[in-house]
Amino acid sequence: MISSILLAAAASVPATPVWNPTVGIIISLSSLVVLLLSTKIEKPQVGPKFPILPISIPTFVAAMAFGHIIGVGIVLGLTNIGRL
Repeated sequence: MISSILLAAAASVPATPVWNPTVGIIISLSSLVVLLLSTKIEKPQVGPKFPILPISIPTFVAAMAFGHIIGVGIVLGLTNIGRL
């Protein structure tokens, strides 16, 4: 039962690109953009302060995580339309 469900799911998985520097640059840039946008949130200084940037450590971690999610979406979208 479970193996038939896995086979059905495997048939519908789109092609994903192999990692290359372009993929890394896209994810890095999206993380940087989200980090810059995170300075505009209402209370970016709540929690322990980050020593270099004007944001807190939880804001930094959240921005990096969300930047990776956005970057993966961009990479998968570009792969789906054949540009990557």
